[in-house]
Amino acid sequence: MRRFTSTLTRLNRVAIGALGLALAASALSACGGVTGKSSDAGSGKPMSDLRIMVPNSAGGGYDITARTAAKVMEDKKITNGTEVFNLEGAGGTVGLARTVNEKGNANLTMLMGLGVVGASYTNKSKATLAETTPIAKLIEEYGAVMVPKDSKFKTIDDLVKAWKADPGSLSVGGGSSPGGPDHLLPMQLAQAVGIDPKKVRFVSYDGGGDLLPALLGDKIDFATSGAGEFKDQIANGDIRVLATSGEKAAQGIDAPSLKEAGIDLVFTNWRGVVAPPGISEEEQQRLIGVFEKMHQTQEWKDALKANSWADAFETGDDFGTFLKKQDQQVADTLGKLGLA
Repeated sequence: MRRFTSTLTRLNRVAIGALGLALAASALSACGGVTGKSSDAGSGKPMSDLRIMVPNSAGGGYDITARTAAKVMEDKKITNGTEVFNLEGAGGTVGLARTVNEKGNANLTMLMGLGVVGASYTNKSKATLAETTPIAKLIEEYGAVMVPKDSKFKTIDDLVKAWKADPGSLSVGGGSSPGGPDHLLPMQLAQAVGIDPKKVRFVSYDGGGDLLPALLGDKIDFATSGAGEFKDQIANGDIRVLATSGEKAAQGIDAPSLKEAGIDLVFTNWRGVVAPPGISEEEQQRLIGVFEKMHQTQEWKDALKANSWADAFETGDDFGTFLKKQDQQVADTLGKLGLA
């Protein structure tokens, strides 16, 4: 995927600790001067100064996942001085380019997922995920078809009927670039109900944080994204879920699955963590170990349930093999749409 010159747009410390060292590491990293050698690597002590980059806006699925993981790691003293920061742009490929350019920096990770895989094709990124170091796949999440509370569409059948009658009359928004999960879901949904995907009016937003006001402000007719990103708005009634994309209805959401509504489609999104290229095997295992410890905590299990995430944990080479398969599947799908 591709190399970009990027600007840090938002920075938020998840926990305050070793402040002077963290700021020094951040400054050196921006100049490309960080060696990536964690002073506590292999010592059994909490890892210091771990940085987790979120390659899109605050409030989206990547952001929520990264901050949740960081909080668990800090609270359980798995890490110390963890920082989560946002680096938006080009569907996540600005962040991808930064990760690839930080060769050898074992203190930096990037929270990513299916959206970055797709964006690397549609944005013609020079940096590639194949260049990164796989650390861990964390979660899977089913998508949701959502409308604002005042929408005329009360059920998924209402929406599909109107959509099929005039595909160009409805716009669907998603918090990812073309090729990302929020784009692939409506394309596959259109195909499943007999609509030419090329006729779908898809509006791309850079993460759930940007998608939310567009949906609530009636700038789009419906949205496809992970329900967990909008759990508060769903709970208070501002957003109505028409259907979810799992085999069965999602727990805690008053809506059928697409399958239960008679639509033959199951769709799964996922999120994971990669590191820059050029780190040592010891440094890779150190990072894997941090996420393994987090994964074993009750706090992480509680977070999975609270956010309607499915546990999909796998690490290292297994995650790397998964990434290669996902890359090929996305390339094939986008090729059929003329986007790759």
